[in-house]
Amino acid sequence: MTDTSATEVSRETSAVERLEREGDVAADYLEGLLDIADLDGDIDMDVEGERAMVSIVGGDLDSLVGPHGKVLDALQELTRLAVTREIGERSRLMLDVAGFRAQRRTDLHALGTEAAQRAASTGEPVRLEPMSPFERKIVHDAVAEAGQSSESEGVEPRRFVVVIPAK
Repeated sequence: MTDTSATEVSRETSAVERLEREGDVAADYLEGLLDIADLDGDIDMDVEGERAMVSIVGGDLDSLVGPHGKVLDALQELTRLAVTREIGERSRLMLDVAGFRAQRRTDLHALGTEAAQRAASTGEPVRLEPMSPFERKIVHDAVAEAGQSSESEGVEPRRFVVVIPAK
C-alpha cells in the first residue's frame, strides 16, 4: 500500500468512526427522550454514505412522527443539535421513526418516476406539490433515473419540483 492510499484509508476510517460516534451520541439523546415520554422503542444505528443513520423502531411511535412527518423533522433537528453540541461539528444525521422516512423515500421515488413518465408522454412540464429538500432530492434522483430532467422552483417552504420533458 502506498503512503497515499494508507492516508486515504486512515481518513475513511476516521470518518466512519466520527459517524459512528454521532450515532452513539444520538442514540443516548433519543433514549433519554423515549424515557421522558414513556415510549417503548429500540434504536438502530448505521452509517450510510456520509451520514449517520439512526432509527427508532417498535412500539406505538406515531406521536414521534406526527402529521406529514413534522414531529419527526423537529426531532431530527433537536437530535442534530444535541450531537453537534457534543462532538463539536455540524451533524447531518438522518433520523427515522417506525420506518416513516423509508416508506416516504419509496413513495417519493415512485412519484418521481410517474411524473417523469407523464412529462415524457405529454411533452408538458409536470409540477409537483411543495416538498422539503430531502424529499425533492429523492424525486430529482428518480426523475434522472427515468431519463428526464427536473429542477426546483419557488421559495422555501413552498419549493417544489418541476419535471421537464426531454426535447
